[in-house]
Amino acid sequence: MHMYAQHFSLNLLPFENVPDPLFFYDHGDHARIRKQISGSLLSGRGLIVVTGPIGSGKTTLSQMIKSDFPENIKLIWMAEPPASSADLYLFLAQELGVQPTSAEKTFVMRDIRNALLKINAEGKKCLVIIDESHLMTEDVINGIRLLNNLEEGSTKLIQLLLLGQEELMEKINRPEMAPFKQRIAALETLGKMNVDRVMNYITHRLQVAGGSPKLISDTGWEALSIAFGSGGTPRTINSLCDRSFNVAYERDKAIVDAKDVYEATQRMGMITDVFHYIILLNNQERKSTESDPATASPAQEPAPLVPPVSPPMPEKNQTVPPRVSEPEQKATREVANEIPGIPREKIDISGQSYDDIARVIKAKYDQKGLKISIGLFLLSIIAFTGSVFFFCHRSDSSGILDCLRNLLSF
Repeated sequence: MHMYAQHFSLNLLPFENVPDPLFFYDHGDHARIRKQISGSLLSGRGLIVVTGPIGSGKTTLSQMIKSDFPENIKLIWMAEPPASSADLYLFLAQELGVQPTSAEKTFVMRDIRNALLKINAEGKKCLVIIDESHLMTEDVINGIRLLNNLEEGSTKLIQLLLLGQEELMEKINRPEMAPFKQRIAALETLGKMNVDRVMNYITHRLQVAGGSPKLISDTGWEALSIAFGSGGTPRTINSLCDRSFNVAYERDKAIVDAKDVYEATQRMGMITDVFHYIILLNNQERKSTESDPATASPAQEPAPLVPPVSPPMPEKNQTVPPRVSEPEQKATREVANEIPGIPREKIDISGQSYDDIARVIKAKYDQKGLKISIGLFLLSIIAFTGSVFFFCHRSDSSGILDCLRNLLSF
């Protein structure tokens, strides 16, 4: 177990990116799709397709489906699709304990059908889960379509669950794939979690690991809500939270605050608005110190930028920490964006306030403006001198004084 788990008195690492059913978040899209898949399998509907972005929890969902049917399911799981339909049939035959008498597809399919009939006669079902299904070739897709046609009366002899990224839908929606698409019994999509769901998800994983939401401070929760204001996937959420706890552990802190979250986004290369929130927190802390230097403590965490906004009541009486509302996040971004010329990811804000940064930038622009004025003045002198010499040359004057008299006579 990682040292930070002991540091925060956790029983488990809460944000590991492994498909662990113990941490399955049984709410929102994940709960709905799990129920839909379980119902389809129980009724023997056949082909089910689930798509979603990278890290949206498709593999974890498949692990939950496996645990939902421990007794009456013959499970065949493939980490990735085979190269051809022939390889698919031979793999299934081997998993079903069949030794085909011939490598020809027709004979292999016959042996597979006989094995499936035996499984169904025992009151069981055969479930085939193929992960990374967006990598399937057209030949494999057609092979799955033929497997889905294996029936005994109105009963499907085999249940097929395909898990893949959004590219799978692009393949399915091709005109030549219409026969395959028409045979899909259930088609589901896992999307990103909204910010409320993200906060509930983090709380859920902390509680499963033996911790509590109090391990993250108010400003830490607000920084996380800003980082995932546009939504997030379980893998990204786990990665950022894991890094944030690591940063707090390295700094020997008892709780994770906004500065730890910001440092974690830097280590991951995430582009977020947490940077602007940190600037305003630093400015707020400086003003608080100036107004009451006797009671201020340098090590004390600044108060939240705005009063916390409580999200709707979560499922199963979970306690959800406060977060910044969308209008307040927008206001934070607008104020911070008023600082011209500051790179979002390169500024060292640890010892500077908003006013200090603004004064430095204003001085740079004033100095630049002075240089431009001097340059224009020198160019004007050069242009005037050149014009005089040109006039003297064209007027055939006998000398510079004669030239000047002729010029003034105009």
